Amino acid sequence: MSKLKAIIFDMDGTLADTEDIHRQAFNAAFIEFHIDYQWNRAEYKELLSISGGNERIRQYLLDHDLISDKTVDIATLARTIHTRKSEIYRQKLIDGHLVLRPGVHRLIHEAKDQGIKIGIATSSSRQNLETLLKLTLGNDGLDLFETIVTCDDVENKKPSPAVYHYALNELGLDPDNCIAVEDTHNGNMAAMATGINTIITTHQFTTDDNFAGASLVVDQLGEPDQKFKILAGKSHGHHYVDVNLLRKVLTHRNEQQENKISNPAFAAE
Repeated sequence: MSKLKAIIFDMDGTLADTEDIHRQAFNAAFIEFHIDYQWNRAEYKELLSISGGNERIRQYLLDHDLISDKTVDIATLARTIHTRKSEIYRQKLIDGHLVLRPGVHRLIHEAKDQGIKIGIATSSSRQNLETLLKLTLGNDGLDLFETIVTCDDVENKKPSPAVYHYALNELGLDPDNCIAVEDTHNGNMAAMATGINTIITTHQFTTDDNFAGASLVVDQLGEPDQKFKILAGKSHGHHYVDVNLLRKVLTHRNEQQENKISNPAFAAE
């Protein structure tokens, strides 16, 4: 029977509701670079299918022919815009009143108290992550995590499983001892590709994503006095995500796997 030994969190949209801050930062950078376009929320929701801000900008510039000077190298321009966008984003975090999503602070500390390792696997940059953690968890926030893997550590971004393979290696654990907390289709695919069970917490940009295969999909992790809304999967009688629920998720998945092995007809369904 697999034992819960680690929880691996995504960052943007999972730890904190940052996606619209990213969108605002992209738009501010576009203005500075005289690109006559602003991403609205509906459009940005579609663009989140592309992991990585640099990749998002580059693909958008290529698809929409927004640069009139054909001598400009689009890849270089995208990197330059993204560097400035990231600076704007971090300043917006500092200037704002960023808080963690419901249940995140509680679950992290509950897990730490029970000897469960905590990690982060994100397609964002280390600098962005450190800014967010210091603002929400204090100057010692980084020390809560046994591993932090960002796009600075792996080249291929989600849905590639590279970031999760790296995290598992750092933790020294098998995937069936871990649960990933994600918020996007790409994140769910990346975690599942390594064999890690997933809990999904949706937000305004991902409520319609395909989360097939996730153990549980909810609108938030919730609190004892703030129940989550179940969108898919089994909550095993719980109203918020805690360590006991995560253990039950692993037990349920193990039972499913055992049924497939012992009952070929079940496996064929």
